[in-house]
Amino acid sequence: MQSQSLNLLDQLTKVKEVRSARFSSWDQDGRNQDYWMIPAGESVVLGEVEGPGSISHIWMTSFCRRIHGPSVLDPSGGGNIAPVNEIHNALGVTWESADTAWYRKVLIKMTWDDQSHPSVLVPYGDFFCIGHSMPGNFASMPITVSVKPEEQFKFGGVASVNCYFPMPFNKKAKIEIINENDVPFGLYFHIDYELYKQPLPDDTAYFHAQWRRENPCDGWAPDLQVNTPEVNRVANLDGAGNYVILEAEGNGHYVGCNLSVTHFQGSWWGEGDDMIFIDGEELPSIVGTGAEDYFNHAWGMQKNAFPFHGSIVHESDVPGYQVSYRFHITDPIHFSESIKVTIEHGHANHLSDDWSSTAYWYQTLPSKPFGILPVEERIQLMPQFPSPGPLKQVALNAEMKESYELARKRMDSYSEGRTAQVEKKEGRVAGHSKGNIEQGKNIRQSFR
Repeated sequence: MQSQSLNLLDQLTKVKEVRSARFSSWDQDGRNQDYWMIPAGESVVLGEVEGPGSISHIWMTSFCRRIHGPSVLDPSGGGNIAPVNEIHNALGVTWESADTAWYRKVLIKMTWDDQSHPSVLVPYGDFFCIGHSMPGNFASMPITVSVKPEEQFKFGGVASVNCYFPMPFNKKAKIEIINENDVPFGLYFHIDYELYKQPLPDDTAYFHAQWRRENPCDGWAPDLQVNTPEVNRVANLDGAGNYVILEAEGNGHYVGCNLSVTHFQGSWWGEGDDMIFIDGEELPSIVGTGAEDYFNHAWGMQKNAFPFHGSIVHESDVPGYQVSYRFHITDPIHFSESIKVTIEHGHANHLSDDWSSTAYWYQTLPSKPFGILPVEERIQLMPQFPSPGPLKQVALNAEMKESYELARKRMDSYSEGRTAQVEKKEGRVAGHSKGNIEQGKNIRQSFR
């Protein structure tokens, strides 16, 4: 009998009949404009390829900025270099800032085989565990985020993201980006995949991801303090009113989620149990002991990140905000007909916080279609500075008036030049998208 190694790296010792390939945003003109400027309001195909095969790795980094005033730099000069304002936005030289909610305004869409609907439809940030559009450094086994100190916990801060979930496909894979923002954004990406000669087996489970949000959750007593006798005396056995992370039909296994919470009471958001219903059962057969316990922490969420569970944004970093994750990589939760993954929002659902989540699971096709909230209902809540009130009326002298007029003229000139550069970059995207699709066809044809 042949022995089998349990070493995770054991596959590296075997030669396989596989063709490795990649879709990327590389400059197909051979220069250094290695990112795509995704136009506002448009959907772009990053890659499409015939199977059988499997996506093995996705890396991305991106930026989305709003211009508040003209730069002293000629926009045509910056049109041929990397977007350096992500390195430093120098005072007086440029006046622009990150779009604070673009991570929620952009969607990742993935479709497998012959399905007419996607198996993945998630905001860009939340797919990579960037909750509240606020990146934090963390490293789990399937997903990582790397962010500079000055960009960490900043709404719309730039970050490098990776996903290592395997994503098999038998007939076709199609990966798209949908920009539902009113401004374009720049996207660097690698999508690494493998092609096989033999069809995948009939029991292949396909990768799925879905995003949900309740803002606020329907709490029955958000004005009562957490963990008090008055709250804890209320029973919840059937999970009615729980926050739903995932509800799916078919045959497969749930492999985890990330959860973003904005807590309004100033106490503790996680005093609620996870309840998981398998194959249509009325009462959950998997019941936990608290939200922090589901995320494998205790006594509240701790400020650490491990391969399968942890905190990405901790409420001690940004008061009122928490982003947590739990991946069931070695302990997937199996279902044959259906699954419903839920958590109480506060004990017996008494809190009315803002919850959003991304669920990850595998199942056989076909899978049940699902949608996503409109863009205006996806944008995270953000603290607001108080208004300074009515401004004092100041009489402008001739020099001051002239300064306003000069600033307006300079902005008009700058906007015209910058718009031309952006449109030039946007114009390249359609051709580069076709180039990626054609490359995929050529590689597939050469490996059969």
